[in-house]
Amino acid sequence: MKAAAINSYGGPEVVQLLEVETPQAGPGQIRVRVKAAGIQPFDCAVRRGLTLPGQDPSFPRKIGNDFAGFVDQVGRGVTGFAVGDEVLGWALLASHAEYVVVPVEQVATKPSQMPWEDAGAFSASAQTADTAIEELKIRADDTILIHAAAGGVGTMAVQVAVLLGATVIGTASPHNHDYLRSLGALPVAYGDGLVERVRESAPSGITAALDSIGGAALDVSLELVADRGRIGTLTDFHRADELGILAISTQRSAERLAKLTGWYAERKLRVEISRVFPLARAAEAHREMETGHVRGKVAIVVD
Repeated sequence: MKAAAINSYGGPEVVQLLEVETPQAGPGQIRVRVKAAGIQPFDCAVRRGLTLPGQDPSFPRKIGNDFAGFVDQVGRGVTGFAVGDEVLGWALLASHAEYVVVPVEQVATKPSQMPWEDAGAFSASAQTADTAIEELKIRADDTILIHAAAGGVGTMAVQVAVLLGATVIGTASPHNHDYLRSLGALPVAYGDGLVERVRESAPSGITAALDSIGGAALDVSLELVADRGRIGTLTDFHRADELGILAISTQRSAERLAKLTGWYAERKLRVEISRVFPLARAAEAHREMETGHVRGKVAIVVD
């Protein structure tokens, strides 16, 4: 099969379309013919050299985390899924390919009205956002500050918090402010004076904050939120213990994904796709991600 993979670490140019062995579904697994996949900052970090505990260090190395497609092979003992079913899910370092094999615990049924691009880019950001809102214990009486609110995780976090009845202040570049309003957030611009702008937008105060940038964004959160147990970071883990804030890692499950796809089917969540690239141009998708100006998600489609 064809897969986007790397033979060395480096910039976007190291991503190549390679011929690799087609995986086969084992017991408790399904094989999915991929129609679309999302790309995450995590994928770019892996390409640059991030390694995970227990990861095979050899090359070539496939990349990609979330996907959508239809089941084309069912392993022994699998119930609940059949050949032809449309699904979405996650597969660590495997999904930017024509086929992916996963345990059934890593997929959910794709809503019939969900476009392939939306489905392929849904799992990672939606589950990360839902995990964060859950761990921050967001309620209807909260006012939450969400940094990078127009990004992939931010877009979903805004919507989940709004669904819970919370007031959301979202930081973003001015050209994304109307977009954030359409999601139900109150937008504020990045840059000098951010603390004052947030206080003007939320005169009763900020009760929680979600940081997906680190650095100055985290410093702003510390200044605005009194309870450090209600500040969460998705990136600045080395400061989390020192500061007494939450280091939030995605807690993925088929149940969480099914809940979120249900909300999508009920039109309570939407996916914003800014660019779509074919699998053969996966390197360009990486380059687009690293501009730092992606609204919502970048998707990869597989012919």
